[in-house]
Amino acid sequence: MDRYSEMLKDYIHDNCHQMTREPSGILRYPYTVPCSPQSPYYAMSLWDWDSWLISIVLGQVEVDLSQPGRFFAHEQGAILNFLDHADTKGRVPIHISEQGQMTRRRPGGDKPVENMHKPVLAQHAAALVWRSGKIDWLLPVLPKIEAFLNRYEADYTQSDTGLLIWVDDFAVGVDNDPSVYYRPDSSCGSIYLNSLYYRELLAFAALMERSGNNSKAVAWRAKAGHLANAINAYCWDERDGTYYSVDFALRAVDSQDWLHQGAPRSWPCLLLRIDSWSSFLPLWAGLASPEQAERMVQRMLDPATFCCRFGLRTLSRQEKMYALHASNNPSNWLGPVWGISNYMAFAGLLRYGYREEAIIMAKKTIDLFGGDLEKHGCLHEYYHPDTGEPIMTPFFQNWNFLVLNMIAFCEDRRALDCF
Repeated sequence: MDRYSEMLKDYIHDNCHQMTREPSGILRYPYTVPCSPQSPYYAMSLWDWDSWLISIVLGQVEVDLSQPGRFFAHEQGAILNFLDHADTKGRVPIHISEQGQMTRRRPGGDKPVENMHKPVLAQHAAALVWRSGKIDWLLPVLPKIEAFLNRYEADYTQSDTGLLIWVDDFAVGVDNDPSVYYRPDSSCGSIYLNSLYYRELLAFAALMERSGNNSKAVAWRAKAGHLANAINAYCWDERDGTYYSVDFALRAVDSQDWLHQGAPRSWPCLLLRIDSWSSFLPLWAGLASPEQAERMVQRMLDPATFCCRFGLRTLSRQEKMYALHASNNPSNWLGPVWGISNYMAFAGLLRYGYREEAIIMAKKTIDLFGGDLEKHGCLHEYYHPDTGEPIMTPFFQNWNFLVLNMIAFCEDRRALDCF
């Protein structure tokens, strides 16, 4: 591990600047991208949750090299570029290139809403504010972030439960998650989406408090509390000891339907019992009780399902959908190991005090990326869970570079985390 740790630190310190870009086209501010210019994908576009996680990496580089503020303009610019392209209703795009925004809408299409930027804008901003100590730049655009959160509440909330939904399977982050992919529109209360949104509400409350608006801070924390209650009420499965996404594709109750009048449906959703890595995100988010966390960690460490030589399978090997093929648009999350799922699992383990298990996850990730770097001279997007062989996208950087934060933790140095 030590040899790989030093190799990875040097590689990331020397190459992290390749994820920065200067203003171009419709992008008026400096920004960040997931890949070096050598990559065939992602090298010139600003992406939503990618830019948030890239900031955590760049912050660690600043700490490691004692270079505070080195990447501030590009991290700040990523946020400002997204808010620059927010519409009047608070909708923020998922992706922006020099030429325009990615959208699924077809010319003449009548669909009024599609998925938007993952709920990580406030978290991204809060992480940068807390690390830099600078908030003046953010104050003028805080209303835009609030409008963004209000748009999530208005367009993406299922009224009976208070859970957030994906309106379709367009750019959901975990691209081909069977809980969402090829399923009916507005049918999935994604545990991934709801875990992110819970932390987003807390981050925005913290920003409100930091800016002196204590009454709004209280109100947004209350919203987070209501969401936490909903997640635990509807997404926790006591039988399996884990969280799942939920299914809203149910027929509406019809009081005139004689067949069902005697016992109408009383449940607002059904559990989608699909074993995905996203089920562990409530650990990262801090949504689970200690007793729930203990059961989830047992599942995480089970080699029959998720646990593998190089970390965490993104889908249980017992699921019928499990597959390790190479694909892009959508990328494959049906079992391959990804750097981000390993990192989020690592962070969740630490949150609940599973230090030894977190260090093992970090060491597996260091071995995976160190072996790839030694053999191929770069990192890739995702990997075979048993052999560690790369499956797709050379010169991928992005959240893979979060291994730097893992290394810092293992070496008992200051290790930055998401807000």
